[in-house]
Amino acid sequence: MKPVAVFRHAPTEGPGYFATFLDERRVRWRLVKLDEGEPVPGSAEGFAGLAFMGGPMSVNDGLAWIEPVLGLIRDAVAREVPVIGHCLGGQLLAKALGATVTRNPVKEIGWHRVDVEDSPEARRWFGDDVRSFTAFQWHGETFALPPGASRILRGEHCPNQAYVVGSRHLGMQCHVEMTPELVRSWCETGAREIAAARGSPAVTPAEAILAQMGERLPVLNDTARRLYSRWIEGLA
Repeated sequence: MKPVAVFRHAPTEGPGYFATFLDERRVRWRLVKLDEGEPVPGSAEGFAGLAFMGGPMSVNDGLAWIEPVLGLIRDAVAREVPVIGHCLGGQLLAKALGATVTRNPVKEIGWHRVDVEDSPEARRWFGDDVRSFTAFQWHGETFALPPGASRILRGEHCPNQAYVVGSRHLGMQCHVEMTPELVRSWCETGAREIAAARGSPAVTPAEAILAQMGERLPVLNDTARRLYSRWIEGLA
């Protein structure tokens, strides 16, 4: 099988549990380090799927790699090569398919409950027994749903938490790829951001985020495994 291309946009926002899952399933993957200036592939033809991780930038920024990435995503969708986007990645997928990305009414940081939509598409991705779970959040923007997309996950402070396009492309606002290392790193490097956003009702202090990690992460990993298992069914 061709490899899955995993795109990293910032040094601290690697693939995390997504890489663990691919390794466990013996799915080949290659890290594309956009944060180190690695070029965006000109076509999705050489890959079984495309995965886009998070990042502190906005899809509306004038960064040199954003337009090539949007073009690559459109090429993948046209070729029916599955795309999965985490946070910034979900926003890139949405924008590539014609949706807007704007500032969310409040910044979300920490562990927050999200609810699975009561729809056949949502059940295909989450199963019949998952109605809600606690996801990890770290974002200040949100996407509108692209044309033809089905929302499968919603949240209190940010309604559009995950959507599916064409039953194979998955965009998420929340982070399901978290590991202990990622959580600790973000709490350390994002300490000033947390302090500056403490007025938001959806921002959790770092010490509380870390205190809940042992309880929250195993459930989040189980939920991520469901989503990733469904996603790899469509790999080219």
